[in-house]
Amino acid sequence: MTTYAIIRLGGKQYRVREGQRLLVDRLPYEESATFHPTVLFVGGDGKADFSPKDGQVTARVVQSVLGEKIRIGKYRPKTGYRRHRGHRSRLTEVEITAVGPVQAEAERPARAAQAQAARKRAGAAAARSRKTTASEKGEAS
Repeated sequence: MTTYAIIRLGGKQYRVREGQRLLVDRLPYEESATFHPTVLFVGGDGKADFSPKDGQVTARVVQSVLGEKIRIGKYRPKTGYRRHRGHRSRLTEVEITAVGPVQAEAERPARAAQAQAARKRAGAAAARSRKTTASEKGEAS
């Protein structure tokens, strides 16, 4: 069981654990998208592995947010020179969902098929509820 990993996101390195949330520079992913950042190091349980081939980190984008407002002021005494500027950093909140070995190829299609079946069931249930509300409206008229 690996307990932590060091990943690279947006030119910076972060030490992460499973279930941890990070604020990183804005990423080009949509909300609730999952991705696999570059893994530089996997450690824990007295073992260390630099540039692991079998280690993988799975992350999920929680939301895109704005950072704290930063105000910058320049001032030179006795000249009336005053300049004010500021900004808010564009950030992405990321949750680390898994730190561990790479999933086997056989597991990936099975999970995708399960997710697709669940979406079909949800769509069918929504269609049934729309039909019942439409028929109820027709009876009320």
